[in-house]
Amino acid sequence: MPLSDCKYGRNTQTDHSYILPSFPMAENYGKTPVRTFFDFKHTNLPDKLDVKWVPLLTLTNLRSISKVKVVSFLMGLTLMFLIMASYILTWDKKGLLFTPSPDQFRPVVILTNTTAAEAPSEKNLIDMKLLVKIISSKLEYKPRKLPDKKDVIETDTHLFSVIPHHFLPGIKSPCWYEESYPELSTDLYRRNLFTLRSKSFKTVCDRLRTNFQQHLHHKDGKLFRLRCLPFFYIIGQPKCGTTDLFHRLLLHPEIKFNTMKEPHWWTRKRFGYIRFKDGFQESFPVEDYLDLFDLAAHNIQEEISGNSSGVHSALQLITGEASASTMWDNQAWSYLHGDMEETEPPFLAQDFIHTVQPGAKIIIMLRDPVERLYSDYLYFKMANKSAEDFHQKVVESVQLFQSCLSERSLRSCAYNTSLSNTMPVRLNLGMYIVFLLDWLTVFHREQILVLRLEDYAANLKVTIKKVFDFLGVGPLSEHVESALTKRPMSNTRRAADRNLGPMFPATRNLLRKFHQPLNRKLASVLDKKAFLWSNT
Repeated sequence: MPLSDCKYGRNTQTDHSYILPSFPMAENYGKTPVRTFFDFKHTNLPDKLDVKWVPLLTLTNLRSISKVKVVSFLMGLTLMFLIMASYILTWDKKGLLFTPSPDQFRPVVILTNTTAAEAPSEKNLIDMKLLVKIISSKLEYKPRKLPDKKDVIETDTHLFSVIPHHFLPGIKSPCWYEESYPELSTDLYRRNLFTLRSKSFKTVCDRLRTNFQQHLHHKDGKLFRLRCLPFFYIIGQPKCGTTDLFHRLLLHPEIKFNTMKEPHWWTRKRFGYIRFKDGFQESFPVEDYLDLFDLAAHNIQEEISGNSSGVHSALQLITGEASASTMWDNQAWSYLHGDMEETEPPFLAQDFIHTVQPGAKIIIMLRDPVERLYSDYLYFKMANKSAEDFHQKVVESVQLFQSCLSERSLRSCAYNTSLSNTMPVRLNLGMYIVFLLDWLTVFHREQILVLRLEDYAANLKVTIKKVFDFLGVGPLSEHVESALTKRPMSNTRRAADRNLGPMFPATRNLLRKFHQPLNRKLASVLDKKAFLWSNT
């Protein structure tokens, strides 16, 4: 199936309505009175005047008519003949010669009221039993073939020339020394592309610049600056509580972030994209990304230099980042290599992270994919948001995904950029198992901590302790623990969105069925039934 079919959701169902231009049909000709130049019955003549209808144009009448009117008449007659001929010739296709193909339009589901939306109308549009069967059968696939390390390095030789193969021993964070030159310190951070788009990070950089010299390491007459990568990554998913987790982790004295939660560097900015809809802008170099962790690097260097009053506490400092796109977003490859024949991205973000930092810790926050999708829909600002509109968008997205599955693998459809851009809601982001399996082909299972937002919300202290144990950081004091648990929830739903109410039961039922086989596989891989989300 061509990609255009996947984009517009071609479907074998027959009760879709298409919005087509209105053209006159043959059976309607002659029913609507139309004033033409050959209608000789003048409407302004006196009522009593005896005027006879002239059925045909005679030669005498024709001479009294201007040449312009004659030409107009003949052109009109010719056009009418062409339209009639096209209708007759294409009678079996139920359309005119000028009628656009139905494939040029997306199927539109029109629900006129709440009752219609609550009714199980999607059964007439989507065979859910068949779709669930297709998804279940396509879930059983071989793990992706990992690219050779050499091929990964060749895609970005500069990245792998900046980051060394080994990090400093005795330091928990992945850090190393990079030679620094005095003439560069005065211009430090000024050209960092992150500072141009973040006032808060620019403020941090201004403070770091003032005492940059005292954090340099002196050796053999040269100056070196300490560079660090994140010790851990919170990689997803969107609308699953990653923002709240990020801010609570900041309260631990051994965890140091800068002010930017989501740099989106591994998935977008290093390729030159900030928002894909805005097109290519400017590639963010790896040096700019490393600047994000200089605050932690300075604290660690203080301990190494003996300027800290603590007892080797800074050597245990770690830092991290929380870009919720890292788990799933690999769209940049399709923009950079649109001429490639592969239906799946040849390299994933985790290939690069693992190549530079094989010991990285990975944290994933998940949520019932049904509720995640509705929260995602409400989050983006748009006109006319409603439960009814969400229902229509869900039905259309499921139809489009079903069309893709008729020709491609489940993994290919989950990563397909054109399909993702066409679906009115981000249905594919809830296919957690597809993305998790790809991360498990690169990182060991013990390096990945998978949490549920529902558990996080129900018992914050227990879940946070699980994160701290996973990161290997020390216990909190009572004061810090109290501040952590009492902190208000971050990034909660806006009041206007709460007023829209819950999604329709029919929408929830449709999505529940769609995600059922995906959740079943996820629960099996993680060996935890809670990921079935059967009680939510």
